[in-house]
Formats: sequence, C-alpha cells, structure tokens
Amino acid sequence: MRIAIVSEHASPLAVLGGADAGGQNVHVAALAAGLAERGHEVVVHTRRDDLGMPRRVPLGPGVTVDHVSAGPPEPMCKDLLLPYMDEFAADLYRQWSLDRPDVVHSHFWMSGYASVRAARPLGIPVLHTFHALGVVKRREQGVLDTSPPQRIAIETSLLQDADRIVATCPDEVVELTRLGADTSRVVVIPCGVDVGHYTPQGPACTAVPRTAPHRLLYVGRLVQRKGIGNTISALAELPGAELVIAGGPAPAELHLDRDVSRLRDLADALGVSNRVRLLGRVNRSVLPGLYRSADAVVCVPWYEPFGIAAVEAMACGLPVVVSAVGGLSDSVVNGVTGIHVPPRRPDLVAAAIRRLLADPGLRRSMGAAGRARASARYAMDRVVSDALDAYAGTSARSLVVPVLPELRA
Repeated sequence: MRIAIVSEHASPLAVLGGADAGGQNVHVAALAAGLAERGHEVVVHTRRDDLGMPRRVPLGPGVTVDHVSAGPPEPMCKDLLLPYMDEFAADLYRQWSLDRPDVVHSHFWMSGYASVRAARPLGIPVLHTFHALGVVKRREQGVLDTSPPQRIAIETSLLQDADRIVATCPDEVVELTRLGADTSRVVVIPCGVDVGHYTPQGPACTAVPRTAPHRLLYVGRLVQRKGIGNTISALAELPGAELVIAGGPAPAELHLDRDVSRLRDLADALGVSNRVRLLGRVNRSVLPGLYRSADAVVCVPWYEPFGIAAVEAMACGLPVVVSAVGGLSDSVVNGVTGIHVPPRRPDLVAAAIRRLLADPGLRRSMGAAGRARASARYAMDRVVSDALDAYAGTSARSLVVPVLPELRA
C-alpha cells in the first residue's frame, strides 16, 4: 500500500521532551517504520518548523518525512496552528492529486481537519487517531486549557467526516461514544513499543549514580498535568527513595525552563531537593538502561490519553504506579503489573510506592507480568498488523465535503 500519515505538529524527526513533543511523535515514527518493514510505502506529512529543513527527508527505508509549508517556518505552540491548517490542507490536496495514496491516517485533531479537507474530494479513505480529546482537556484543565475554541466542534465533525476512528484505549471509546461516534466505525489500536529495544535484559544505566537506596523514575514531558509535582510531594514521605526525572529541555537549558523551576521550587519547599534529579532531555537509545536502573516507574498524571512511558517501563520488567485515568487504567492491570492510584493524591502515591519498595518479590512478579502484557498486547509488530487490517477494511464513504477555493488552485 501507499500510506500517507499526517501529523501536523508531532514530527517523527522531533527531539523529544518539549512541551509538544512526546508520545505522539514516538508512535508516529514507530508506526511508519513498522509499516515500511512490511513492504509498504509511507510518507509522513508534518508542518515545516525550520526554514533550513529540506522538503523531504528519509526517516528510514521506505519512509519519507514531508515538511509542509503552513505558517511561519519556525517552532510554534500547537495551540496556535489552527489558522494555518487550510494552507496545510491545500498543500496535501495538490500532492495527493498528483501522487495519490491508498489511504490516509491522520493523528491529532488538526491533522484530521486538514486530511479530511484534502482527501475527501479525491475519494481517499481517511482514518483518524485523536491521541487526545478537547472535551477531556477542557473538563480536566478548565481555564488552563489553551486549545482553540473551535477544537471540540471540529473533533465532533471528524467523528462523521473520517471514514474510521482509531481509538488508542477503551476509555477513549467511551468518550467518543458520548460525543456521538458511530461505534461500528471505531477500532481500538493502542500505541505500541519496540519490545526488542525495551527489555529487562541488558545493563542498567550507571551514568546517573544513585543517591538513595531506592530509585523512582519518571519519563516524559514536564507539563503540570503530568502530575510530577504530586510525585515530588509523595517523596517527602519516602525518605529512602530518590526521584529521577527524564524529560524537558536539553540539560544545559534546564535553568531556563519554567516547569523545571516550578518542580525545583516544590522540591526545595518540601526539603527533598537532594533526592530529586532532573536529567533533562534523554536520548531514547539510553532509555532502556535508565528504566532498568530504577526500582519502579511513577506516572500519575491528572489525565492521560494513553501513557506510552508506562508501557515502555513494563516492557523493561518494571512495576509501575499510575493514575487510574485514560489509557493507563487499561494498559496497567491494577495489582498485577502495577498499582492504580487516583490522580492528585500524593498520599496514596506514597502508600503505593511504599508497598512496592518494601516487597522485592512483589516488584519482581509485577515486573514479569508487565513484560508479558507489553509483549502480548503492545508489541509494535501487533500494532502494525492491527493498523493494516484497519486500512484494508476502510473505504471512502460518499460524504459531501466542499472543495475549498484554495484547494482548487
């Protein structure tokens, strides 16, 4: 097949750890590579954010990243990109008119908006993965939600305009049903991990020496909703543990980052700054060793569409303490591969961690069960197979989608 993947803000080439670079980037890159390994031709369309970047860049055998000019060629917060999505769609329409893909798989709501506008007039089927829903973000963040006001209406329209919706977990299906989705056109395909890269076997990272008998690890972005502050608060009740935080800006730029300052101020106020280590951005090649250096991984966001770091940790044979929200409530089996806690409850986070650290046998059994679950359900090979089945079973429906004047040009 000739497959177009559209990921307007989350480039598979992006350096991870920033405010808008995380699990979606990882998933898009892994999915594209996995599809190409099966012999399919993949183009990933993403917005140009660097004037010096070539229009097309090979990501690997069979995968090309296409940098679409839409808006200023510079990094921008994703919440500011909607005004440029018609320009993005016009470029896709011109490309696909001349070089037609068999199927389009869009990721995130603005990619879906652009993909439908470009693909529907050409009769190309569109599958869409939201990765996060505006209605959930609005509910959880309230006035802190910086999404454009049009987001929820556009997402609701996508439920009708896309030919198939790809949810990443059962919790998302519930949310989509509340928005009016036709469940017969919804398929659940989780984000996947490379279980050959993330494995219990291999050396533990020694570049970050321990400062306490036990190590807790967090991997991901540093934005407030990820709940890292709640983990730091829990650390005050765990005198024998340190917390290593991997993510955010490059190490040399940590002092400039507002989220880093917020976390450091909290650690200082609680008297645990000597046991909180902020590493900054960490190359994914060294992540397995970093996971293996920990006793447990803690991921307690206020809400979470999927939570790929928890699955990476399970693949490495680690027990995980997670908020029972979104995809985490499904990927982590409570009492089997990890422990569920309510969001924003540092006291219960501390209790769960204390239980794990006091029982090495429990950590080992949960780690083994996590590895088995990650290999069986979240291995990238299975995810790619499920995606291909969805692609093959999707046809463009006869919907009236107007061709914008700029698309005709």
